[in-house]
Amino acid sequence: MPLLGIVVVAIAVLGKSADVLIDQAVMLSARSGLPTIVIGATIVSLGTTMPEATVSVLAAFNNEPGLALGNAVGSVICDTGLILGLACIIMPLPLDRKLVNRQGWVQFGAGFLLVAACLPWNNLGNVFSEGSGAHLPQWVGWIFLALLGAYMWWSVRLAQLATPSEDVEDKPANKVTATVPQLVITLLIGTAFLVFSSAVLVSATKELAEHHFHVPTSVIAATLVAFGTSLPELVTALTAIRKNEPELAVGNVIGADILNVLFVSGAAAAVTPAGLAADPVMFQLQFPAMLLILLVFRLGIASARSGKLTRPFGAVLLIAYLVYLGITIAQMPS
Repeated sequence: MPLLGIVVVAIAVLGKSADVLIDQAVMLSARSGLPTIVIGATIVSLGTTMPEATVSVLAAFNNEPGLALGNAVGSVICDTGLILGLACIIMPLPLDRKLVNRQGWVQFGAGFLLVAACLPWNNLGNVFSEGSGAHLPQWVGWIFLALLGAYMWWSVRLAQLATPSEDVEDKPANKVTATVPQLVITLLIGTAFLVFSSAVLVSATKELAEHHFHVPTSVIAATLVAFGTSLPELVTALTAIRKNEPELAVGNVIGADILNVLFVSGAAAAVTPAGLAADPVMFQLQFPAMLLILLVFRLGIASARSGKLTRPFGAVLLIAYLVYLGITIAQMPS
């Protein structure tokens, strides 16, 4: 079956691309002196959120603003609930509490800012009704993109000013012969192959499910397509754990959440004069679910007294995601 062969090849390319990406990120950390969690939260996250950005911007161009905004919010929920939850269950994730706490507040603040920006402040009483005027304005999209640049600069600058962590000290730069620009270029090439193979895998799997195994389209839309744009983050997290680089997994998820708000929804709104419409369901389910799961993550960081995100905590995140997914499927028209 040709499609099955495409799936197998896509999975092989996906795995190899993730290996290259993680290796280059670790070498870049050693060469630049930046902790791997910062590399994960900036450069790696910028690459792995490209599928979400592409889908949302194209949706905005095709006059589907609800899809553009929903994709960004759904990806935050998937990244934090499913991906980080699975990562913690596979292996308790050690973390630099000061660094993760700082990035985590930005992560939660970005989610809260998105909801606040979409609220119809002159018509709050009808926020759960059609025609409330709730939307993400175009000018806010440009502000989000400016905040994205500020976030990237801030992350790197604070890491440069901080005392080198054990994470960086354990990876001496003299073992790395490539220059920083060479490492960045190779990392981006690995990310491009990761994103491309993810897109091919999702398309081929969707075709198999829909036409060969007769899975309903509604189920595919709520699961495979929504999950598909987050596949690069999932593969990156699992590969980072396999290579004993858990800080990179945590950093990639936090950074991806921040970029889903500032980069994905920001870019989609910026190219749309009318902005991105926020349907009532966004306030009834999607926004509350996003803020709740980000709040759970905040509590997990605060309670990580052992310096690790534990397996029970991962189970809580995963259960929260599965409950959200169940409610989403239940609300879909038959």
